[in-house]
Amino acid sequence: MKQQQFLEVLDRDEAERRWREVISVVPGVSESVFLEHALGRVLAEDVRAPVDVPGFDRSNMDGFAIQAPDTFGASEEEPVRLRLNSETIPTGIAPQEEVTPGTATQIATGGMLPRGADAVVPVEQTDIDDADSQVLIVRQARTPGAAVSYAGTDMGRGETILFAGTRLTSRETGLLAAVGCSEVALVRRPRVAILSTGDEIVQPGAAMRPGLVYDSNGRILADAVREVGGDPWFLGSFGDDLDLLRPALQKALAGADLVLLSGGTSKGEGDLNAAAVGELDPGVVVHGVALKPGKPICLAASAQRPVVILPGFPTSAIFTFHEFVAPVIRSMSGQGETDRPVVQARLAQKVVSDRGRLEYLLVGLVHPGGDGSTQNLAAYPMGKGSGSVTSFSRADGFVRIARNRELVDDGETVDVTLMGREIPVSDLVVIGSHCAGLDVIASALAAEGLKVKLLAVGSQGGLGAAARGECDLAPIHLLDPESGEYNAPFLPDGLRLLRGYGRMQGVVTREDDDRSLEALLADDALRMVNRNRGAGTRILIDALLGDRRPPGYGYEPRSHYAVAAAIVQGRADWGVTIETVARETNLRFRPLRAERYDFAVPEDRWERPAVRRLRALLEAGSPVRATLATRGFPEN
Repeated sequence: MKQQQFLEVLDRDEAERRWREVISVVPGVSESVFLEHALGRVLAEDVRAPVDVPGFDRSNMDGFAIQAPDTFGASEEEPVRLRLNSETIPTGIAPQEEVTPGTATQIATGGMLPRGADAVVPVEQTDIDDADSQVLIVRQARTPGAAVSYAGTDMGRGETILFAGTRLTSRETGLLAAVGCSEVALVRRPRVAILSTGDEIVQPGAAMRPGLVYDSNGRILADAVREVGGDPWFLGSFGDDLDLLRPALQKALAGADLVLLSGGTSKGEGDLNAAAVGELDPGVVVHGVALKPGKPICLAASAQRPVVILPGFPTSAIFTFHEFVAPVIRSMSGQGETDRPVVQARLAQKVVSDRGRLEYLLVGLVHPGGDGSTQNLAAYPMGKGSGSVTSFSRADGFVRIARNRELVDDGETVDVTLMGREIPVSDLVVIGSHCAGLDVIASALAAEGLKVKLLAVGSQGGLGAAARGECDLAPIHLLDPESGEYNAPFLPDGLRLLRGYGRMQGVVTREDDDRSLEALLADDALRMVNRNRGAGTRILIDALLGDRRPPGYGYEPRSHYAVAAAIVQGRADWGVTIETVARETNLRFRPLRAERYDFAVPEDRWERPAVRRLRALLEAGSPVRATLATRGFPEN
């Protein structure tokens, strides 16, 4: 009996329980794979050493093979003398001559210990007798076994060296090579079919027009499948047409162990994925889960084969992939279902959440000490847009906010699930206002091999981070209305001001609109685009408007480029941004105020190597200064 489709929003655990009841996650059969192709794969069975490693008694250094008792009592003051045998033992050659009492044989590192020898004396503790070149002078006593690895001490023949379920890294493949394995039995990787859907989707490289979006989901899902142990099979993108979707879905089911579709999960008229999947048996078992982002996910099955329709927005798609699909792929590939470490951090900014849905909050992690320690981490929210590709790509992890929480206060300790196996360590942590000029500086630092982490939280948020020692510098452009001075009046004790550059803020409209600011404000049919609270530009806008609140005042994007895009695309008619961005986006620019974009630096970070290098890059007459000037960011 086929399941009926309803957009019934279920609790996350209940949704997973219902889905797991109708799918199979049994690991695939094993296959023999050449060792050079085994990296990242999972062992299907235990591996036992077919040989001893080392396979013979081996010298661990360049020196002389001896019988240890011959050297007892030897010292610098009272060395012993041994007769040199005629043989020299290189690596890869079996010795022919026995070491008898009172004799020694020269041997290379890795050479096979000759019969009779039980120790090696290093060459630097010996000399050749000047009077007789066949006499070795030994100045150090040796014990039996000194500088020798006996056969089988690393791995003995028949010893289990790797267990089934181990995912092979370079360490394990090296171990397998050391025992002579050229092929290994691995769990077959589950084949995962991926279909991107929607009339608005075009593949990267294709022609673009307004209203269309490039297919980032196809790429990110294919690589995410590969990362967790699956074999991705991208079938392409398909429009909202059942006659196209049905045969594509059948092809996927015929050739894959699991099928992923992205987009088309809600009840919109153009979303037909659920209709196509609903024709399967048992079809859709869950349509809607109390998640944010990711609410419209659709969990289904064909026979016992998992089928999932992921939301179209990239962040929603990848979160729901990792929440529901990744554990299934790991199980099918012979791994454990969980693979991501969790660390604790202090939330740096207050977060308001929607009650009733489990929310995933992307965060960037910083080390207050700047030393890479995982103690006292600070977690900075990265924005909450389900369509944000950049937020996801730059985040270090995410916080799960329980569905009964409406507020998580700043300073509260939270569990952060890491995106990777460990927290990336940066040479320079920058928290504060973002600017295109900052990208020029960061690019110059990156070209020198320095890793830079940028977190855009606004000028005031950056000052707070610098005061708490959570960053190396905070870019700021804060105007003191009383003195008319930028930045310096806002610095608390413990922070120093590093001079940045100037830039011009102004009112922008589309090129064909030449009205003055007063004319723009007087027309209620026009909409403005504001900036986020805490940004230096927002302070300028509020000072400009006074008590006026024109239409669009609540529209608060977080960057100058976002302001420009809103006007170019017709979502707003005017806003405030910097001259450089206006020029790049072909907007009409009306200068308002020249401002300073400077850097607040904690005193104890001033001499850090990356900060010193930044200061050097910003010296007068430097190439970076010249580049900034050509981009519209003069020194004065």
